[in-house]
Amino acid sequence: MTKLTTIRRFALAGALLTSAALVLSFSPQAASSAAAPKPSVYTGTYPQVSTTFATLKGVVNPHGTETSYVFQYGTTTAYGAQTSPTAVGNGTTEVKVSQPITGLQPYTTYHYRLVATSAAGTTDGLDASLTTKKIPLTFKIAATPDPVVFGNSLSVGGVLTGTEAAGQRIVLQANPFPYRGIFREVSRPTVTNVDGSFSFPVANLLRATQFRVVATGAQTVNSGTILEQVAARVSLHLGSAGRPGFAHMYGAVEPSEVGASVSFQLLSPDGIPLNIGWTKVGRATNSASRFSRNVRLPRRGFYRAVVHVNNGMQVPGYSRALLVR
Repeated sequence: MTKLTTIRRFALAGALLTSAALVLSFSPQAASSAAAPKPSVYTGTYPQVSTTFATLKGVVNPHGTETSYVFQYGTTTAYGAQTSPTAVGNGTTEVKVSQPITGLQPYTTYHYRLVATSAAGTTDGLDASLTTKKIPLTFKIAATPDPVVFGNSLSVGGVLTGTEAAGQRIVLQANPFPYRGIFREVSRPTVTNVDGSFSFPVANLLRATQFRVVATGAQTVNSGTILEQVAARVSLHLGSAGRPGFAHMYGAVEPSEVGASVSFQLLSPDGIPLNIGWTKVGRATNSASRFSRNVRLPRRGFYRAVVHVNNGMQVPGYSRALLVR
């Protein structure tokens, strides 16, 4: 063997040893870490939803690396808000996850997605969407004045609240004494104002009546029932009784309330009325009745008459107060 051939063989053996050394020094753990995949995610659909609240759901697989996740959400696919990062571990199987989100607007569409992050990288889930529920329509109504004097007008008004309360088509319904449970429309249909408010005028009310307001649009909603009382109409006049310290008190009552008691009262400064006499209502006409009596006046002051009615159709009525000097 020549000297040159021997040198070449030694050179080749050295190269092989060097290559082996390189292979032996390569770390399998480093290779495994570099090859670890990013977490996989699945954005869940059909979340639990209310008017201002939702619980978002999904699935995360950490693929063996410590992983955390968030839900991003907003009214567009730009999102703009997200939940706090939550750890999900370093397992190798799928894990169901969920997070609540609050402060949402009613009847609004929101986009959301699940995003998971580990040392291997970040994975964005597919976009999904939800629509929060509507706030149910609710009425608040009242009548003014209450009671109303026999034959006078009143107003039934209030506010409709809830999603799409503005511009709702509504009607006023009434069920007069003896309240047979049959409500009938007593107004033309109207619509609620931009703030949900409304008002119905009611003319010439003669007996106690139940009222309710009904929304008749896409959603049929009834208000609660209110009872409007009707007070007997009472007039009072003063005349001479022909005796010092007495006055002739007389007046009329509508409707005719024959036999009803009439109290004559002195209104004291402390607000407590003092009864100073009484009589009964007598017949006058089919629509009105009259009363009269000579009454002793204890002192100067304001006097009134009270007709005590309790027949279901009307309630006690008061005359205006008259000043006796």
